Amino acid sequence: MDSVFAWLKVDSYLEFWWVAFGLFGQLLFTGRFLVQWIASERAKRSVVPIAFWYFSISGGIILLAYAIYRQDPVFILGQSMGLFIYLRNLWLIRVERRLDT
Repeated sequence: MDSVFAWLKVDSYLEFWWVAFGLFGQLLFTGRFLVQWIASERAKRSVVPIAFWYFSISGGIILLAYAIYRQDPVFILGQSMGLFIYLRNLWLIRVERRLDT
């Protein structure tokens, strides 16, 4: 386990689990692009499915928690702004769907 700790640049199991948590958040965040790409390929046009925004929020929350733990102000600011945008897009989708019914 020492070589894994060295590779991840962590000194304790707490830091190890935070890095694992952060990596999971990054996987979710990256997964949103796969979701968008697959939806666009199927539609043969550019599409942003609602799952994109849920992946964005899930990954963004996890990455924000990780950034706060690591006390990285650049990362904290970036994720905070992103979360606002993702939530706003979901709200706009919700309002639009309500108006359509």
